Amino acid sequence: MLRRVTLFLFKFAIGFIALSFVLVALFKFVPVPVTATMVMDGNGITKDWEPLSDIDRNLVRAVIAAEDGKFCSHDGFDAEAIAKAMASNAKGGRIRGGSTISQQTAKNVFLWQGGGYFRKGLEAWFTFLIENVWGKRRIMEVYLNVAETGIGTYGAEAGAQRYYQKSANSLTRLEAAKMAAALPLPKERSVTNPKGWLRGHGRTIEARIGVVARDGLDTCVYE
Repeated sequence: MLRRVTLFLFKFAIGFIALSFVLVALFKFVPVPVTATMVMDGNGITKDWEPLSDIDRNLVRAVIAAEDGKFCSHDGFDAEAIAKAMASNAKGGRIRGGSTISQQTAKNVFLWQGGGYFRKGLEAWFTFLIENVWGKRRIMEVYLNVAETGIGTYGAEAGAQRYYQKSANSLTRLEAAKMAAALPLPKERSVTNPKGWLRGHGRTIEARIGVVARDGLDTCVYE
């Protein structure tokens, strides 16, 4: 009995690894058609895949400024941010920034929302794969096309059309910053009329876009 269970688990693991390689290799070239988050969204799905060349650089810089300032220098994991998040959780606090854009992309494309060590382990595996198979530019392209940007709205293009009635290829710094500020909680945070802390956060991101540009923190995306 133990031998059968062991053999089954071994075959399952081999099958999972093989399937994950196939999916990652496929999505290096093919647009991601749908994600678990989209399927489970009771508000429907509005999305429009666009190549990164048709997404304004201001938005790339905005999400780096807001979500992952070390995007071009890490290998998918920000050890310092993870350590800070763990320390905060140990104290009962909460901190944003533990997950990189690469980790968020892996979760959004291949997994489901929510926590748990099992899902985090799978997330780490897929993050490792996309960092080594896709590269930074493709990771950013996929992230900006599958990220939830509003209620039932996914991707930069659909978000830009929803909030600004314009294409994602012509966003101003402020427009891009407002979209990036809302990304963590797109169902709860207003893009067009932010108030209080959120409005200030958007202005901070807008200023940081200049820092990203000045310091070349997005160069790995445009090499």
